[in-house]
Amino acid sequence: MSTYDVYALGNALVDMEYEISPGDLQHLNIDKGVMTLVDEAHQLRIMDHLREHHHQRGSGGSAANSVIALSQLGGRGYYACKVADDDLGHFYMKDLREGGVATLDGGFLDKGDTGRCVVLVTPDSDRTMCTYLGISGNLSVHEVEVRSLHAAKWFYTEGYLVTSDTARVAAIEARRAAEHGGVRTALSLSDPNMVKFFKAGLKEMIGDGVDLIFANEEEAMGMAETNDLNEAVAYLKTLSKEFAITRGPKGALVFDGQELIDIDPVPVKPVDTVGAGDMFAGAFLYGLTQGWSHKRAGDLASAASAKLVTSLGPRLSKEDTQAILKSFV
Repeated sequence: MSTYDVYALGNALVDMEYEISPGDLQHLNIDKGVMTLVDEAHQLRIMDHLREHHHQRGSGGSAANSVIALSQLGGRGYYACKVADDDLGHFYMKDLREGGVATLDGGFLDKGDTGRCVVLVTPDSDRTMCTYLGISGNLSVHEVEVRSLHAAKWFYTEGYLVTSDTARVAAIEARRAAEHGGVRTALSLSDPNMVKFFKAGLKEMIGDGVDLIFANEEEAMGMAETNDLNEAVAYLKTLSKEFAITRGPKGALVFDGQELIDIDPVPVKPVDTVGAGDMFAGAFLYGLTQGWSHKRAGDLASAASAKLVTSLGPRLSKEDTQAILKSFV
């Protein structure tokens, strides 16, 4: 029996989420709706401009959000990451463990700054992220614990790791170790900018192919360099045995290796789309690791991500997550 359902590798970022106006984005000269890497000084200038805005804080990072969602549903998750021996680093590790996620012990923490992500939410519920990776930019193979990886059913990583040379290598080596150990592999493309600027690196992370890819429509079409969703579907079939393409209010499209399955949307009034794709991936992986069909796993993921966007933040409470699950079991 596997110790973990999912062993995930990703950035460790403390999210700082602000509600802002489009005018704030224009004043700060920030591209809307994508993730942009910034240095510490740039991020501090943004935070200084927003000092009168209320914000909330939580442990984040794309893959972290997914594995926490899986844990809240009742799955067993492990998260490999890198934080510093500072206040935010200890906050992050404590938050992970309180979320039911296993991770490396605090003895490996190094001096430096734990990564931070300033999340800017506009009234149209779109999210823009300005990320200072800090020590997470030095994530490497040293954070990959192969024994725990081989004790999992799935290995999952995020496309955001492509921006760091050492993190990209860690993701590649972890995928190879997973394949060697008979562990299934999954990757999220994460963000349109990752596809636009780092496609070659993403293909390195995918290698000869993974078992499952998560993408939204824009990312899928960006990988295929097309504006035609059908062409994107055909291209993803060359990269992965299975995939899930999220389509916002249109639901999702899932390929189970044999057929395409339409996943119906759950109509809601969105407030904040931060973490919707992460929640979809976490809930979908939970379903698959419990032996569910791709359709049932997709329906759960659609319901969970729809509930998530009705409030601020990249996560639901465990109680809300469990309430959604009860309608599927």
